[in-house]
Amino acid sequence: MVLDLLLTLGLLLSTASQLRPEGAPVGPGEICLAVWVLLMLFREVGRLGPALTPPLSRLLIFWLAFAVAQCVGTMAGFATGDRHDSGLFMHDVMAYPVLAAVSCLSVASARLHRVAWLLATIGAAWLALQVAFGWGFINLGDFDTWEWERFRGLSDNANQLALFCAVITLLSLYLAETARGLGERIAAVTCMIVAIVIGRLTMSDAFLIVLVAAGPIFVALKLQRWLMSRNRQMPLHSAFAWILVLALPLITAYVVPLGISSATEFEDVIKGMTKGGGGRDTEETARLRIHIWSEAMRRGIESGMLGLGPGPHLEIPPSIVAGRRDSTNDPKHVEHPEFGFVPNFEAHNTFLDLFIQGGLIAVLSLGWLVATALVVTRRAELDALTTLLCGLAIFSIFHLIVRHPIFWFAISLCLVAVADPRRAPTIRVRS
Repeated sequence: MVLDLLLTLGLLLSTASQLRPEGAPVGPGEICLAVWVLLMLFREVGRLGPALTPPLSRLLIFWLAFAVAQCVGTMAGFATGDRHDSGLFMHDVMAYPVLAAVSCLSVASARLHRVAWLLATIGAAWLALQVAFGWGFINLGDFDTWEWERFRGLSDNANQLALFCAVITLLSLYLAETARGLGERIAAVTCMIVAIVIGRLTMSDAFLIVLVAAGPIFVALKLQRWLMSRNRQMPLHSAFAWILVLALPLITAYVVPLGISSATEFEDVIKGMTKGGGGRDTEETARLRIHIWSEAMRRGIESGMLGLGPGPHLEIPPSIVAGRRDSTNDPKHVEHPEFGFVPNFEAHNTFLDLFIQGGLIAVLSLGWLVATALVVTRRAELDALTTLLCGLAIFSIFHLIVRHPIFWFAISLCLVAVADPRRAPTIRVRS
């Protein structure tokens, strides 16, 4: 139980980057994860190592291929004379082994369902505490919880908190789907609602898209499961009732969005829910993303699709540099890439960033791992985890998420889902 709680705290606090001492590369979250990794290693050594289960084998294959891709990319970058930020390069070099240890030891612990409950319940309370601090009800110290009009809690930026809220939302949906009683289901739905509300306060467009897509994906998976079932022991009206109960928080979140009280057309509703209000800011953001993604593709292809090694490899767009010079009201505790003589900007797209770092090998290895996890959850008939993977895939289009420990916890949970004793087994009756 102590190890589970330590892992949970590490996952939670790793998103609270403002808790790190000024100038320090690590904070309480990273320390908790490092201590958990060491304790788990000592335990596994005492047990003569973990069993080589299919989930662990898949993760080991992925991380081996990923390490090879990063090494090949580093050599290609050195051969072509690529210039990069050495500090950010070392940051990724140190981060990836820790993430590999967290993911591999997570599947070896075989208690991810318990950690999922701890993460959802304590995570919801942690989010509520940050909101209370942000609205001035309590005082936690000298932190700035707002990024202009966007809520970011104790994270460096609102998008980091939005990823955490997205995972907690869909993780709570999984817990509600596999709950053994009404009390557990109510607790899971409550955690889901808290994460949805605070996720909307971040005004993250990626979170909104994940939320809008998750409801239809989950309902479609449930309907497909019911229609393909050979022994439909559950009546149709009962199946619809369960779908509505589990999907109601998701449906409510975008049918009655926060801050939108009246809208005449669906398009106006969607535009109004974005952080730019659907106007000029949204168009400029889209134009900037297209420019950055085009540059990322160009850099990746120029490297012979071998990559350039860890770290960012793009120039900061001139519009961003100009915007920072004109800004006089920046929030505190915000870390931006400094404009300098070496490229230090990211594509803000997981697959494109990995394409620049490790080339085609890194992209294909991550795609294979996610596809494998998707197959596992489909075979285990855990539609909420399938929805979670789809949500992570959507979020990864707009942000680099493979450096977040909570992403690897979600992948590990999906890989071991088929062995979860709590999932309802499929009973086939021969006539």
